[in-house]
Amino acid sequence: MGESAVRPHALQPETLRSRFISAPAWEPEFRTDGFSFTGEVRDAAVLIPLVRQADALTMLLTKRSETLGSHAGQIAFPGGRVDPEDASPIAAALREAQEEVGMPIEAAEVLGTLPLYTTGTGFRITPVVALIDPQWPLQLSEHEVDEAFEVPLSFLMDPQHHRRVRVQLQERERMFYSMPYHANQREYFIWGATAAMLRNLYHFLRA
Repeated sequence: MGESAVRPHALQPETLRSRFISAPAWEPEFRTDGFSFTGEVRDAAVLIPLVRQADALTMLLTKRSETLGSHAGQIAFPGGRVDPEDASPIAAALREAQEEVGMPIEAAEVLGTLPLYTTGTGFRITPVVALIDPQWPLQLSEHEVDEAFEVPLSFLMDPQHHRRVRVQLQERERMFYSMPYHANQREYFIWGATAAMLRNLYHFLRA
C-alpha cells in the first residue's frame, strides 16, 4: 500500500501543537545524507518556518545566494552553524532566520525539534519547527539569500510530490528525494538535506 498525504486536520496549528507536546513513537527516514565525514562535526540548526496564512499554513524557504562558497543556489531552510554565544540550537535557528530573512524572533512560536540530521560536509543539524506570524516584511540578506518564497504545507506533506532520484556517486548508488514546486512560471527544485528533513517531518506527522 502506498504512502498517503497527511490529512488536512493534522496540518492545523492546534493539531501541530498537540503533536509536539505528545509525540507518538516514530522513526525518521533519514539521519544522514549517507556521505562519510572524518573531521570534527560542527553543530548547526535550521528553522522549519510554518507561516500562519489566512487560509492554510505555508512553509517559508530560501534560495541561497549564487555567490556562496557552498550549496550555492540551493533551496534551503533559514539556518547555519550554532555559534558559541547561542544559548541553544533553537536560539541559533531563530537568530539565523532573523539574519537571513529579517524574521523577528518574537514572530516565532517554537513547537519543537525533529531528530538530528548529519551531513557529509560535517554539520550536525537540529531542525527547529515553529509557527510564524506573517505580519512582518521580508528583509533578505544580500550576501546569503537570493530569494524567499512560500510553499503550501499540504503540498510538501503529500508524497505524490516526493520523487525518488538515484545517482551514482563515489562508486556507490545513492538515493535522495526531490520535491519540485512550480509557481509564477518557475520551478523550485527542493532536494538534498532540505527534502530529507521534510520527509522526516512527513513521517512525524503521519505517525
